Amino acid sequence: MANVWGDLDLLLDSPSSLTVTSTARGTIKEKAGFKAAEDVVALRKAIEGIGTTENTLVDVLTGRSNAQRQLICKAYQEGHLSVLGNNLVPNITVNDHLSCTLCIPACYTHTQGPGTTEATLTEIFASRSNKQIKALSDAYLAETGRSMTHDLKSEVSGDYATTLLILAEGKRDESTNVDTAKAKADAKALYEAGEKKWGTDESKFIDILCHRSVPQLRQTLVEYKALSNKTLQESIEREMSGNLEDLLVAIVKCVKSVPAYLAERLFKSTKGVGTTESILTRIMVGRSEMDMLDIRAEFKKLFGCSLYSTIKVFADNLDRKLCHHR
Repeated sequence: MANVWGDLDLLLDSPSSLTVTSTARGTIKEKAGFKAAEDVVALRKAIEGIGTTENTLVDVLTGRSNAQRQLICKAYQEGHLSVLGNNLVPNITVNDHLSCTLCIPACYTHTQGPGTTEATLTEIFASRSNKQIKALSDAYLAETGRSMTHDLKSEVSGDYATTLLILAEGKRDESTNVDTAKAKADAKALYEAGEKKWGTDESKFIDILCHRSVPQLRQTLVEYKALSNKTLQESIEREMSGNLEDLLVAIVKCVKSVPAYLAERLFKSTKGVGTTESILTRIMVGRSEMDMLDIRAEFKKLFGCSLYSTIKVFADNLDRKLCHHR
């Protein structure tokens, strides 16, 4: 894995999911001839029948784009509220343990109650663009009535909190111009703040990694390796520890390749590292219309097996465990 992340040869010419907003690399497309009312009827029959018909739920909800699913939610709530006494999302959640993260902000459950899951917050804020963070912030406010940054401030602390809150502002420079001289200067500043210094000036790492544009940071990574003969990731791992190290490494990885970073997260989740089902659900649903084709390709490149086969083995093992406990 270190060798993969250390390869910077093609970095400057590679597209980035943080700057490219196309849906062409997604696996979920809009269904032609879509009619929300027809899907609502099918879902209602599946949910109200004797035992939930999971195949219907899966076919409908995974065969529609997110925009179409939102129309289904709206039609379901408007047309059947008096019959079911609720809207679509809770009714699906009640049946079995199918996970449908259609409308709920992904980070809400990780800023509430004991045991904030920093790994989830790290993944979300390191891998999202300014536009995506703004949409998440708006959805969080609509769902909870509170600002996202307000809740984050109450749950995290120290340099980790400082870094996370800067990212949560969604104000990373979006310029596509690269200043090579500035990249050299930033690389030198990072080297002097870490490897060359007794102790580490974390604030310098936080400032540069959280504010510079993705193209600028990519040039900085190249300049840093040329200057120090180490990757910036290696230096961060040598100089820091804990949640701050994890977050700064995640930022560096996402600057290089968001799909590769998320492929790594998926692989670890299927091996029991961290909360497994929630990671799988969040990434598979959240990236299905964005860059899932790229995530699949990076997964195969990194781990030598397909994402499909890996998830299938994981799901089969999970089913066996559930059957054992029943």
